[in-house]
Amino acid sequence: MKKAEINIIGNENEIYKTMLKQVEALLSDDNPVITNLSNLAAFIKQSLNKVSWAGFYLASDQVLYLGPFQGEVACEIINFGNGVCGTAASTKKTIVVDNVHQFEGHIACDAKTNSEIVVPIILEEKVFGVLDLDSYGLSAFSERDKFYLEKIIELLKKIITLHKFNLT
Repeated sequence: MKKAEINIIGNENEIYKTMLKQVEALLSDDNPVITNLSNLAAFIKQSLNKVSWAGFYLASDQVLYLGPFQGEVACEIINFGNGVCGTAASTKKTIVVDNVHQFEGHIACDAKTNSEIVVPIILEEKVFGVLDLDSYGLSAFSERDKFYLEKIIELLKKIITLHKFNLT
């Protein structure tokens, strides 16, 4: 596996463009899916200063289970439809929340979190899981974040489809 460089400087578009190239080098179809998820969570957390928590929740039977992450201790189980993660999973759409305290049903795993973005990972019409990013800043995530994080998830999905991965 090639090691991705973490030191990224420049504006957000440049940062994300560099990240996309590095994610391609970081993810490997030689590694188990869990290894790729672990490295990707760490890479995103290290690359985006505004991120206080980066990780994955993996789906099984309409429930999201905590997967690889970087940050404070997190909620372990989230039902589809609950909180930002569960809502993104049930709608199969990326959700950007400027102020989590105003999101009905928000689950406060870290009380210091103020904004969040959740990108669902859809494989063959089914929710595999979600990428969840938190920030201590308000309105930390934008349409630009949504655009590039969805591209990162597309790269991840190519690797996932090469493996058989069973959560339970």
